[in-house]
Amino acid sequence: MNPKGPILFFDSGVGGLSVVKEARILMPDRAYVYVADDAAFPYGDWQEDALRARLIALFGELIARFAPSIIVIPCNTASTLVISDLRAAYPEETFVGTVPAIKPAAERTRSGLVSVLATPGTVRRQYTFDLIRDYASRCEVNLVGSENLARLAEQYMREGHVEEADVAREIAPCFQEKDGRRTDIVVLACTHYPFLVNRMRKMAPWPVDWIDTSEAIARRALLLASTLPLPDAQPQGRDVAIVTSGNVTKPLARLMTGFGFALQA
Repeated sequence: MNPKGPILFFDSGVGGLSVVKEARILMPDRAYVYVADDAAFPYGDWQEDALRARLIALFGELIARFAPSIIVIPCNTASTLVISDLRAAYPEETFVGTVPAIKPAAERTRSGLVSVLATPGTVRRQYTFDLIRDYASRCEVNLVGSENLARLAEQYMREGHVEEADVAREIAPCFQEKDGRRTDIVVLACTHYPFLVNRMRKMAPWPVDWIDTSEAIARRALLLASTLPLPDAQPQGRDVAIVTSGNVTKPLARLMTGFGFALQA
């Protein structure tokens, strides 16, 4: 780990800001860089081999540019697909990934009916099946791969508006009834989704526990960062966010400013 480098957060879009929000509470004196790979958003549309190659190359550029002390990948799709490859390609770096919160869901459920709301890539990945096998074999886990929810969350974060009926349509498959039991937990297995959770609660047919891993990811980063000295301040005097598309719009700049970042192309 580079003891003076910033903590780098990486996501396919602005969803990882849900983890940054928690990290700033736990580590207010750290320097941060946020990278939104919006040029490739959404990752669910990519073939796995092509996305893997893109991310390995892109992280090489980011490591050379920012020399981060820790790299946090809140994105479930990227983490479950490529984090082992990244660790092999860049063994000197420390990566913090995220996986669907299937274990805590299995521990908390009373009905035994758990839904995992994720991107299509995450629900079809072997990593997810292995988590179910290892931690939730006594539950009925319903994998729901939403085609559009990440786009809706991205729209909501950038524009401040989303049609609630669209959200309701995407979450409807999460709610199951069997033998007098109902789904009682929905795992939010995409960092974009917590930004829509209030809309989800409103449109849900009955109350459930929505599990968000943002705080857990931030606490893991805190554990690793606690062994490091504080980094040098960013040259600009502010933390930096970049978007890989280079499309720096005013609404996006305002959003990033609200999270403490100066947006760059």
